[in-house]
Amino acid sequence: MFSLIKAYSLKNVLSVQAPSLVTALAIAELFYKFGSFLLEAIAFLATWFIMDAILSFVLKSTPKTVESKPTVVD
Repeated sequence: MFSLIKAYSLKNVLSVQAPSLVTALAIAELFYKFGSFLLEAIAFLATWFIMDAILSFVLKSTPKTVESKPTVVD
C-alpha cells in the first residue's frame, strides 16, 4: 500500500481521490451501522471503490474542451 500511495502525486490524490473518499466516508457514517468494525470497514472500502469507479467513468466520458488557435486568413 505504501508504494501505491507513493506512486501518486499529492495533487492527483487530492483532486481525484478526495471527492470519492469524502463521499464514501459520509455514506458510511450515515448508513453503515453493522455493529462490527470489520464489516463497516469492508463496506466503507467497497463504497470508496464504487464511488471512485463512478467518478472515473464520468470524468472519462466527459468530453474535454480543446482550445483551438485562431486561423489566419490571407
